[in-house]
Amino acid sequence: MLPRLFAWLRRHQWLVDLMPTLALCVVSLLSRGRYVTLMPNGLPREVPLPAHGTLAVVMCLPLIWRRRWPRAVFAFIALVALVQWLADINVALYDLAVPVALYTIAAQCVLRWALAALLFAEIGMVLTVWRAVKQVPPQAQWSSASHRSVMIGAIWLFGLYVSTRRKYVLGLEERAERLERERDAKAEAAAADERARIAREMHDVIAHSISVMVIQADGASYAVDTDTTGTKKAIQAIGATGRQALMETRRMLGVLRESDGQSTLVPQPGVDQLPDLVQQIRTAGLAVELAVSGESVPLTAGLGLAVYRIVQEALTNVMKHAGPAATAHVALHYGDQAIEVRIRDDGRGATFSDGRGHGLVGMRERAAVYGGQVRAEPAPGGGFEVVARLPVKEQIKA
Repeated sequence: MLPRLFAWLRRHQWLVDLMPTLALCVVSLLSRGRYVTLMPNGLPREVPLPAHGTLAVVMCLPLIWRRRWPRAVFAFIALVALVQWLADINVALYDLAVPVALYTIAAQCVLRWALAALLFAEIGMVLTVWRAVKQVPPQAQWSSASHRSVMIGAIWLFGLYVSTRRKYVLGLEERAERLERERDAKAEAAAADERARIAREMHDVIAHSISVMVIQADGASYAVDTDTTGTKKAIQAIGATGRQALMETRRMLGVLRESDGQSTLVPQPGVDQLPDLVQQIRTAGLAVELAVSGESVPLTAGLGLAVYRIVQEALTNVMKHAGPAATAHVALHYGDQAIEVRIRDDGRGATFSDGRGHGLVGMRERAAVYGGQVRAEPAPGGGFEVVARLPVKEQIKA
């Protein structure tokens, strides 16, 4: 209940100011001011009730709007206080409106307005003491003046403290909001990167597997009447490729579904699985050779997966675009600074694309993650060549 009450009061600050303002006004009316300055005959004179009531209302009621128009309210109250001094009316309870308005100026306005309000309040206090010297011994009045000056200064300093504190809290809130926006932006960027990664994985797995299955199915359809053994092998290859694609798809979707971090992690393919990939491509009908040179170095799982997927995507495109009589050669070279993989075919050199450009884009994105680059272009003498170069020294140190 208390948080709701405080929230409601913050939304209705005029009501918060109304209640103490009315209380001050009522108490001021009940405690009637006593005297003005001495008359020429030396006798004191009571303040007329209409003048007393008018001053109480005019001084107190503007405090209701002190938060909305602090400068205007202070200027109006200060002007009324000046009229009160010119009319020789003694200080009364309703004059508390002056320090309240001074506090509001110090708490809500810039420093120059706060200093101007403080100066006016101190001048008003000095004028009041100067006039009272005629009625009370000077020593007592000036002693009272020092106490009043300290009180006015304390109220003014408290207003400055509230202003500084409010700015500090607002700064913390703005910083928290900014950090929250940055956190959301980073989360969105991470989600976008993850979607892109999953899209690349799905594209590489499904596009490769479907390409192999289509080629095998076409071969089986041509040989179904003449080569029963070959047709059976093609159908078995289709089944094996489909099961492998289904297993990898389930693995990726299973990782997405798992939120407790307890999902079973299946090893990702890497450079060591390239012979199996080449054998699968051979089974699909493409003559492909694999050559490895250089001194083998250990690769991180991510870098090995990137090399594997680049070779897989390149060979998939060879099957789709190079023609039925094409052959391919995969050369993997371990260098001192980088690992280089070169996939070249002798086909008809069709544009290297999967119809929407995702294959080459995916390869370049994978290489860029590890500071590498991919070059794909027609090869001299015919065919097409894909060359990927990925640094390994930084990966090994990491």
